[in-house]
Parts: sequence; structure tokens; C-alpha cells
Amino acid sequence: MLTTLALVLTLVPTRADSVEHYYAHGNATALRSHCQTAASQAEDLLCRYRLYPLTMDRTLLDDLPSETESASARENAILAGLWGYKAATGSIINKIRCGRRAGRLMERAKESGPDDPFVLLIEGQSLLFRPGFFGGDSRRALEVLRELQRVTASDSEGGVSTVEADLWVWYALTRLKDPDADAARMAIESRNPPPMYAEFLANPPS
Repeated sequence: MLTTLALVLTLVPTRADSVEHYYAHGNATALRSHCQTAASQAEDLLCRYRLYPLTMDRTLLDDLPSETESASARENAILAGLWGYKAATGSIINKIRCGRRAGRLMERAKESGPDDPFVLLIEGQSLLFRPGFFGGDSRRALEVLRELQRVTASDSEGGVSTVEADLWVWYALTRLKDPDADAARMAIESRNPPPMYAEFLANPPS
């Protein structure tokens, strides 16, 4: 009986699983509804981080905390990602101010949990999209995202799926004009990725 109960519990989706599912399927309506019942700052930050790319709703970036309530590497990384989104909006002064805050939070995240999937994901994204004079580096991003691939392959409950990790490695390869990009793309397509990831393959950020 205990074995059966343990099996059932492993099959019950967590709230974080729901966030990942709604995001991967591009279901902004369901994700927004889910986010309205966030039970903690950690869940609220994750919801905002996943919902913003689906909606580009800048109100999600309002009232961002400067610090997290805990020393969690994941929370610091996700909050850094949100400040990074905010840095991409508004004036050059806003970009600098928000970018610096994102950088400080990410350094804190890397110090406390360098192998956390969200730390690796958001650090890799940041390296891809930051201008070179602010530390952007596509080759270093590829190294970080390769590590994310390794981590997600052995941690299916880390909040970042293997297909998402593979997708970002592919994107880094395309940025570098690496000949391995085509094979990476075909490998992802063969897995019939969820709609959000299929759309990313078809229309990657420029």
C-alpha cells in the first residue's frame, strides 16, 4: 500500500509543474489564472517570469522586490531574470539601473546555487541578450547552457525541461553560426516539442 501511495504521489503534478505546462503550451490565460493564487513570493516570481514572454504585459514587472525573502539561488535567479526583462524596457538610464540590479541578484544566485537549473537558464539567457560591452558573450552562454543540458538530463523535477535546455543550446549555436545547429534543431523537432518551443524554433529572437 505504501508503495502504491508513493507512486500516486509522484504522479500528482505540483504547482510548479502546472506553471511549466502552461508556459510550454503558450496558455497565457490559464497561467495568469494560476498566478492569481500564488501562495508564496517564490511562486509569484516564477509565474511572472513565465507569463511575461507570453504576454509582454509590463504590469507584471511593476512592484518587483529589490531582494528576495529567502537566500534561495532559484529565487534570486528568477528575480534577476525579471529585472532583466525590465532592463529591456524604457530609457537608457532604466536599462543601466535595472541591469545592475539584475547582475547583483544573479551573482548572489550563482554563489549559493551555481547548478540550479534556473540559475543556469537565466545566466545563459542573460549572456546571449546582453550587449557585449555589458558582458554579453554567446560563446560563454553556450558553455552555461551545455551545463544546463547536463543538469536537466539528471533532474526531471528541476523546473526546466530537457527540451527547453536543448532549445536554448540550439539558439546559442545559431547565434554562433555553429554547424552543429542544424543537427540540434532536427533532434528537437523529432521530439514534437510543445507549441511554445515549436514557435521558438520557427521564429527565434533576432
